[in-house]
Amino acid sequence: MTFADNLATSLPLLRRYARALTGSQKTGDAFVRQTLEAALADAVLKEQLAQGRVALYRAFNKVWSGASLEAVDDGEGGLHETAAQDRLRAITPVARQALLLTTLEDFTYAEAAVILDRSENDVAELVREAIAEIDRETATSVLIIEDEPLIAMQLEDLVSGLGHEVCGTAATRSQAQQVFSRTSPGLVLADIQLADGSSGLDAVDDILALASVPVIFITAYPERLLTGDRPEPTYLVTKPFREATVRAAISQALFFNSTKPFG
Repeated sequence: MTFADNLATSLPLLRRYARALTGSQKTGDAFVRQTLEAALADAVLKEQLAQGRVALYRAFNKVWSGASLEAVDDGEGGLHETAAQDRLRAITPVARQALLLTTLEDFTYAEAAVILDRSENDVAELVREAIAEIDRETATSVLIIEDEPLIAMQLEDLVSGLGHEVCGTAATRSQAQQVFSRTSPGLVLADIQLADGSSGLDAVDDILALASVPVIFITAYPERLLTGDRPEPTYLVTKPFREATVRAAISQALFFNSTKPFG
C-alpha cells in the first residue's frame, strides 16, 4: 500500500478519532494536519505511514503527545472548550486514547499498544481507568431518534444498561421535536435517515433551536458526513454498532459536556 492509498482509506477515520479525542472538529483537524505536514517533511516517516493504519495513528499520537489542547486554538473559547479543559483534569488523556482506539477505532489491544508505545497490559489498565471514569459520570436522560424499531430497542437497552434513562424515542423529525419539548433530555442519539423521509440532521437543528444538548449521530453511511465540505458531527457512530463503541461516544459527549453536534 502506498502512502497515498493508506491516506485515502484511513484519513476520514483518523479525523473522526481526532475529533472524539479533542472534542472539537477544528482542534482535531489541526492535529491531523500537523501529522501530515510532519510526514511530508520526513521521507522515512512517509514511508512508514505507507505500512497501514497503525503507523498513521502512531504518528498522530506522537504529535498529540507533544502538545496540549491549548496548543491549538479553535478561535472560539466558548463553553465547549472550557468544559473540556475542566474535565481533562479528572481523566488522563492517554486513558481516553486507549478507550477510543480499542472501541471507536476497533484496534486490538496489541495494535493500540504499538500506537501508544505501551505494553498490552498498560493498555488494558488504561481502558479500565477510562471505563471507571465513565461509570462516575452523572446519569442523564436520553432521547433516541431512530426509525428502525429493533435498533431503537437495542439502543434503549444499551442506554438503560449504562445507568441512563430513556425519556422517549422518535421515528420522525416532528416526533423528535415533540418528545424533546416534553421531556428536555440531557443527550440525543440521532439516526440520519428517518421514517417519513425527513432528516435526522434537520431534527437535531430543530432541537438545538429549543435548547443546547449533546448529540451523537448514528448512521450506516458515515462517509456522507465525513466529506470535509461542511461542519461534521463531533460524535459519529457507524452502523452496525458495538455496545462498546456507543458507550465510548456517550462517555465522550458527556465528558466534554458538548452543546454542539458539530465541531
